[in-house]
Amino acid sequence: ATAASRAGARRPPEDEEKAEVGWQEKLFSQFEVDLYLNESACQTPLDWEYHEEIQKLEKAGGRKNCRIFTYTDHDRFTNLEELCQKVTDLDNEVPSYLVERMANVRRRRQDRRPAEASSLKSKIITWEPSEEFIKNNHVINTPIQTMYIMGDLGPYGKLGQREYENVLCTIKVDGNGVITVKPDFNGSKGAYRIELDGEQREVWEYTIENASAQVQPEEMEHEQRVFRDLYGRHRDYLSGLVGTDFEMPLPGTLRLLVNGEIVSAQGYEYDNLYVHFFLELPNRWSSSPFQQLSGVTQTCATKKVGWENVAYFCYPFTVEMFYTIENEDSLPEWPVLYFEVLSLDFWQRYRVEGYGSLVLPASPGVHVLTIPTWRPVELGTVAEMRRFFIGGSPELEDLTYIRIPSTFKGKRLSRFGFRTQTTGSVTFRLYCLQQSKAFLENSALRQRMQSVLDRLGGFSQQSSVYNVLEAFQRARRRMQDARESLPQDLISTSASSVPQPLEP
Repeated sequence: ATAASRAGARRPPEDEEKAEVGWQEKLFSQFEVDLYLNESACQTPLDWEYHEEIQKLEKAGGRKNCRIFTYTDHDRFTNLEELCQKVTDLDNEVPSYLVERMANVRRRRQDRRPAEASSLKSKIITWEPSEEFIKNNHVINTPIQTMYIMGDLGPYGKLGQREYENVLCTIKVDGNGVITVKPDFNGSKGAYRIELDGEQREVWEYTIENASAQVQPEEMEHEQRVFRDLYGRHRDYLSGLVGTDFEMPLPGTLRLLVNGEIVSAQGYEYDNLYVHFFLELPNRWSSSPFQQLSGVTQTCATKKVGWENVAYFCYPFTVEMFYTIENEDSLPEWPVLYFEVLSLDFWQRYRVEGYGSLVLPASPGVHVLTIPTWRPVELGTVAEMRRFFIGGSPELEDLTYIRIPSTFKGKRLSRFGFRTQTTGSVTFRLYCLQQSKAFLENSALRQRMQSVLDRLGGFSQQSSVYNVLEAFQRARRRMQDARESLPQDLISTSASSVPQPLEP
């Protein structure tokens, strides 16, 4: 590691001290010198290593530092500091169950075996994880190394007492190469202050400066080349895992994939609701023979949410369709999702609660749509009593009658005399994906707008145009109907009253 820090602690001028500390460089405190000189206190191999180093320091004239010392990643203080960190600032904090379990997950440097590294490349998913695997992987366990720069702020001549040890700076380096220094380097800011408890209320000031050597331009360029090579290899590794064998639609074909969810139904009269739905494909739309275009949700009891009774279905469905372009001048007509909401009570009596339809969104992305519904009604109290006591109600034989049926070939569709009642609403969440070779063309070819598929990237504008054209067609049909319903003599009179242009 090339990271280094410079820390200074000063009290009176005679107590001022400066020390230049390198990454994971060990500077012993007076307490550690007294502890590790005693052979009976050495138990671990690290203790014996410190014992030998301190003996060499004593032979060389003693340690150079006085008040400033360090704790490295392998010291006992680092382990205890990680396990004893508090979540709140309460003095009598009681660790929760989560804190106790998370204390066992150590974000430290891990020595992985080569066999584990090779198995990760071939097994992306672990179907039967062990308890040790779950404990080590249920959180983002980034390996990390820690180092503490400490200050012994005890009275002069009485150094080596643990209660006077204070953390001046914490340096952490994770496996991604991110270096965290807390508190930050002073720079142009003032010195940090530590106020001790006691009768004298002593105040210590210290500064932290970056003493690392500046990286030369040649070294920086070499490091960037190494990183680019590393990222390139990692990209190739991920590409090898994913593969390149993607199924592309035929030229002139749009692939539409909808991952949908029937989220909830709210505002209905009866309980225990379920939804029956199916998808109608217009002309030039097709799907796989094995693709299911209809489905039924589970029966769901409602719960009170605010002022409404809501049934949460969370029913997922997936539909894959293909659109083939034939006439470049016409805009595509999008598939329609028809659905009906029904209720089922304890006596197996079912009732139609509402009908509705949904045109699939023309733009890719996430869409959350709430569709209102209606149901047919009959005049009189007999129909409502029949609905309440024995179930059953007027229902549609053809669900496409919710909109204009595809089998209708006439000029106008009259629903005069057909009575309905507004009921509740159904919420859908749709994730729409579109795939076409036209998306791979460059922007210059798209600006030519030579076909409808070239404009598929701007489906939001296309949807607006489609809605305007549809509204214009409806207004035109209404004007024609109104004109045909007028008497012929009135039409001829109004036409004759139009001033004729003058002859030249």
